[in-house]
Amino acid sequence: MSTHALHHVPALLAIMAYETGAWRLRQRGDRWPPGRDVVFGAGVAVALVPGTSSFTGHVLHHVLLGMLAPVLLVLARPMTLLLRAVPTTTRRRLKQVLGSWPAGVLVFPPVAAVLEVGSLWLLHRTHLYAAIGDEPWLHLHVFLTGLLFTTAICRLDPLRHRAGLGVRAGALIGAAAAHAVLAKTLYVSAPPGVVLAVADRQAGAELMYYGGDVVELGLALVVALQWYAARGRAEARSSRRTGVPRRA
Repeated sequence: MSTHALHHVPALLAIMAYETGAWRLRQRGDRWPPGRDVVFGAGVAVALVPGTSSFTGHVLHHVLLGMLAPVLLVLARPMTLLLRAVPTTTRRRLKQVLGSWPAGVLVFPPVAAVLEVGSLWLLHRTHLYAAIGDEPWLHLHVFLTGLLFTTAICRLDPLRHRAGLGVRAGALIGAAAAHAVLAKTLYVSAPPGVVLAVADRQAGAELMYYGGDVVELGLALVVALQWYAARGRAEARSSRRTGVPRRA
């Protein structure tokens, strides 16, 4: 069995686990929007798109696996589903893990941003890319750091110490700037120790720049919508206290 074919096994298990949890909720009469099932399946499908041997293919794989797939998966709220679907004892233990200080540090947006962006700079601006190329464990690392960063920015699932919108927005802006600068350096020169065709290198750099922008704009939209919803709730609470109707 090929390495890529092996990737389908955990992907299939993830979909089965998600759909089992959603089925349990619906069987007992709880609401779980069907759109989340679709989004989760799309996220898994995007994560399975293989890369190619070219540098442009490597960057495309990074954008899909480390940026787009995590956004889709996080929007499906898998941890919320898990907490609602498992027995009470298991739920309590999971909440203890999610509420632990190590989990709190990892999902603190600036920390998650440094882990995600820092690993990309380390890979592409040192001799690491020349040494390891596209090893399978590297793909897993790209996916996990992207998932961690997206989780920290979106904050859709229950997490310890819900960071404010300002902290999350700042971490997102910083990560986006670091991605853009990295792409510009790759447009000028290849990773150390690697010889790339100029057209391939520049196409890959442009894909990293613009592809990253698209995904990061999507994350910014999530944060903006949460800010708008929070403002609406605050105005509603204020109007209840003062008796002054909310502004339309």
